Amino acid sequence: MPPMRALLVVNPKATTTTERSRDVLVRALGSQIDLSVEYTLKRGHAAALAREAAETGVDLVVSLGGDGTVNEVVNGLMTAEPGLASQGTSPAFRLPALAVVPGGSTNVFARALGLPRDWVESAGVILDGLRSGRHRVIGLGRADDRYFTFTAGMGLDAAVTRRVEQARLRGRTSTPALYLRSVVGQVFSGEDRKAPPLSIERPGEEPEVGLGTVIIQNTAPWTYVGDRPINPNPQASFDRGLDLLALRSLAVASTTRTVTQMASRNADPHGKNVLRLHDQAEFTVVASRPQSFQLDGDYLGERQKVHFLSVPEALRVIC
Repeated sequence: MPPMRALLVVNPKATTTTERSRDVLVRALGSQIDLSVEYTLKRGHAAALAREAAETGVDLVVSLGGDGTVNEVVNGLMTAEPGLASQGTSPAFRLPALAVVPGGSTNVFARALGLPRDWVESAGVILDGLRSGRHRVIGLGRADDRYFTFTAGMGLDAAVTRRVEQARLRGRTSTPALYLRSVVGQVFSGEDRKAPPLSIERPGEEPEVGLGTVIIQNTAPWTYVGDRPINPNPQASFDRGLDLLALRSLAVASTTRTVTQMASRNADPHGKNVLRLHDQAEFTVVASRPQSFQLDGDYLGERQKVHFLSVPEALRVIC
């Protein structure tokens, strides 16, 4: 049997790896599989590389980078058009498998899969999975025509993502303290506090209106602040539909209380200000005015309407 063909997609700006450590990873993977290596050059390049790999019959795509790199690789895989021999099967078995070596600052997706935070240990888990043939089939979320692995959001959480990204562009390091300051700054800015602009529309249900922010999850946790998981929707799972939490008001006191509940050890956000929906197959978030929008921690500008869909059994992941 010929060796497995694999592509390693490397984000050279990955914050937790060096050129030397990447060489070690390449040698380790190359000892077991027929490995090609490509370095991303710009935004969107990882998606193009993964799409081409899938369309040329590669068996495995390995992502080395943060959650943004993973998101691009997943979108490249999910929008590929493999050869006719692969048609007629589910996406998880029609497409190459995915492996993730964490190289970013937070690595939510890799940690949600149970992979170690250290890239060396994660690489060891992946190599063991390849030797044993171990994999997991997971579902994804889709927002309009773009896929996401663990989270999406409109309103407050996306605006916080924008603040963090702007701070990083100014040279700040992504830390728990930076994230918390961004949350506090956005809450106290007062934007959308008096007239919450969001609503949720579901097939066959009355709309939920007057919402200040919406957090959508495809797994738990939503993110981490250091070692602490933040859990708006602790029941979210790769094996079910999408979960969401919305706030009816962005008043400082009630928002602070909900954020505290999300960060507690036994997270269970609740109260008259909180709307939670579990295991949703489909819904649309509509805004009366443009709102910040993020997918997998990447700020994507402003939107007024986004259709969300759960995509079950979408990918095989080595973990």
